[in-house]
Amino acid sequence: MGQKVLITGATGLIGQRLTSLLLDKGFSCNHLGRSVKNDIKDKRINAFQWDVENGLIDERAFEGVSTIIHLAGAGVAEKRWTDSRKKEIIDSRVKSAALLHRFLKKGNHDVKTFISASAVGYYGDCGAETISEDHRPGKDFLAEVCKKWEQGAVKIGAMGVREVQCRIGIVLAPNGGALPELTRTLPLGFANYFTKNDLYYPWIHVDDVCGIMRYAIDNETVSGPFNTTAPNPLLMKELMLHIISAKKPGAALLPAPAFALKLAMGEMSSMLLGSQRCSNEKILNAGYKFRFGDIDSALKDVFRD
Repeated sequence: MGQKVLITGATGLIGQRLTSLLLDKGFSCNHLGRSVKNDIKDKRINAFQWDVENGLIDERAFEGVSTIIHLAGAGVAEKRWTDSRKKEIIDSRVKSAALLHRFLKKGNHDVKTFISASAVGYYGDCGAETISEDHRPGKDFLAEVCKKWEQGAVKIGAMGVREVQCRIGIVLAPNGGALPELTRTLPLGFANYFTKNDLYYPWIHVDDVCGIMRYAIDNETVSGPFNTTAPNPLLMKELMLHIISAKKPGAALLPAPAFALKLAMGEMSSMLLGSQRCSNEKILNAGYKFRFGDIDSALKDVFRD
């Protein structure tokens, strides 16, 4: 059997797909979560439990593990951003990374690589500016979340573990990600785009998110932050035109005023109105080859029946 990887947040969209792809490549996977799943039938997957709030972790989860992929964190889009929800979103990331750090600090492990999820929200709203990984962080709530998310990875890196932060863009997937919301009205014959100048969406197919993480496991030149986005970010209007062409040709594309979204969603509207025109030259220069490097091939795959 190949390398063993420990994945936190393995029940999410990326975690499930990543587990499947790693198993196909001969890896074995340990899952670390709030509850132990009793319905896992694949013997290459072992489930272990942690209690982040109370600082408890089943240390058997680390046995034989060479790479940790840390995806755990409360969903930013699942509930309204009340003060208590904001605290939950940040704490779920900060405390879980701190718990992993506390175990790794003991030194009785074989972990060489720590790959952590982050997001392009790190940069805030940057309009039409092209963004590389050394761009300054934004000042809004999503940027704060990402900064604190990444600080946990950096602390683990300070112990001599190679750390990678994947600043993930808008994920396109057959069974989740951004598309269900973007295509919600298509059965009615129309879709919307937001009337905001220079609103770029840095999309990426879920298989390339997982592919970059897989590539980072074996390639020691991959370290630090990486924009985990496809080669060509699109204006939201352009993205919606491609979606219509792939999913429901002939549907109308109608403008929706950005101010109405702000009124309806408040601060949460930054998830949809923040523009990040991300460059992915760093991961390309590191040697990663995209499976879905253009939007039409990505959408054809995710919309296939």
